[in-house]
Amino acid sequence: MALAIEIEIERFDHHDVVRINGRLDALTALSLEKALDDLRSVGRHQLLMDFANVDYLSSAGMRVLLATAKKLKKKGGKCLFCSINDDVMEMIKMAGFEQILAIYLTEEDALAAI
Repeated sequence: MALAIEIEIERFDHHDVVRINGRLDALTALSLEKALDDLRSVGRHQLLMDFANVDYLSSAGMRVLLATAKKLKKKGGKCLFCSINDDVMEMIKMAGFEQILAIYLTEEDALAAI
């Protein structure tokens, strides 16, 4: 059974854009966590997570997002989020994470904050 997630990382001089496609759930959260840990391990501490194509977010996925944001902050980095659809945003709000995560409407808005 194939995982229902695709992770594409676009590298720039001072930041990386992580584009996620599919469901971020208990089965796929570990794949995302590994990809993000791999970026951190090579000193990439400015991340923009593009959620334009994420159609589901579980508590396991939210745990990865929060943990990554905290780890990057400890290193003086940032983890920003953009283009979150209404259904996924509702899950984030139900968990109270909209007050914790740096969420921007568009990729352009988030890039301006990096």
